[in-house]
Amino acid sequence: MSTLFGGNTASTTASTNNTQGDLSKDVEVTSPPEDSVSDLSFSSQSEHLAVSSWDSKVRIYEISETGQSIGKALYDHQAPALSVHWSKDGTKVVSGGADKAARMFDLQSGQATQVAAHDEPVSCVRMFQAPSAGEMLVTGSWDKTLKYWDLRQQQPAATVQIQDRVYTLDVSQGLLVTGTAERYINVINLANPTTIFKTIQSPLKWQTRVVSCFPDASGFAVGSIEGRCAIQYVDDKNASMNFSFKCHRETPSTGIANVYSVNAISFHPTFGTFSTAGSDGTFHFWDKDAKHRLKGFPSVNWSIPATAFNRNGSIFAYAISYDWSKGHQANNPQYPIKVMLHPIKEDEAKPRPPAKKR
Repeated sequence: MSTLFGGNTASTTASTNNTQGDLSKDVEVTSPPEDSVSDLSFSSQSEHLAVSSWDSKVRIYEISETGQSIGKALYDHQAPALSVHWSKDGTKVVSGGADKAARMFDLQSGQATQVAAHDEPVSCVRMFQAPSAGEMLVTGSWDKTLKYWDLRQQQPAATVQIQDRVYTLDVSQGLLVTGTAERYINVINLANPTTIFKTIQSPLKWQTRVVSCFPDASGFAVGSIEGRCAIQYVDDKNASMNFSFKCHRETPSTGIANVYSVNAISFHPTFGTFSTAGSDGTFHFWDKDAKHRLKGFPSVNWSIPATAFNRNGSIFAYAISYDWSKGHQANNPQYPIKVMLHPIKEDEAKPRPPAKKR
């Protein structure tokens, strides 16, 4: 890659030998939301970024090779927008909100329409390729259901009852994973989408904040409010490869650790490595196979609630805004609201070659 964000991204000896990342070339997206960011999603077909926000709006930006951003579209929910995702062909954006609805925006027509409804807020939305029905939408809600939608129909194609409120879900190839209240994690094979393939209790002891599927669909990562991340494989024969680790913690001179929520986990589309980001204002890149951290980045001093890699993994987007981890009383008008674009140097997210055995 030559001059992403105006600088040469070739690896240097200093960066290769240093696990501390550099934020100096990060670029701020213009005209950010007016309230906390809830989700980020890049198109798989072009350099367009969708941003959902507690200001009840979804914004779509076009990102240039220099990191400059242009607002291309904006549409509204009737309450905070909580989740956003792109159609596979990059022509539509779907979002879920506290208005108990999912809405789809067509970039060609410039029109937004309601495409799904629940009895409680829609916390999660994902588009996926159904084996026989083409592209479909799945929505997860605090009404304790998953619903599948054929977007040519007004009624859901199927509804799956879940143990508790759906806080997070993700899809990769034929794998769907949900995380709910009371730490239930459900694994669904989308070849049989109305049946829960497996339910486990989260290996982490506290509330699930995020689940994110491996790109190869062999497993998923779980992040919780206790500053921990777990790596889980779907197939029981790989259970020995499951592990969890501490992250997003700091131990000041008092010796009492400060523990922060893991808010977001994003997988690199090419390398299969992943990021974690948290309430401590930091993000890190990890190699799950080698079980080590590739890069850690300095704190931005404010919470990071959402992250996303672009289609080829050359840009890492992260939001800076209040994440509600300390309740309503900790929010204030001075809290910044930004979406930042970090140009990826290859050594930051690429797995390191295994050490040669002597």
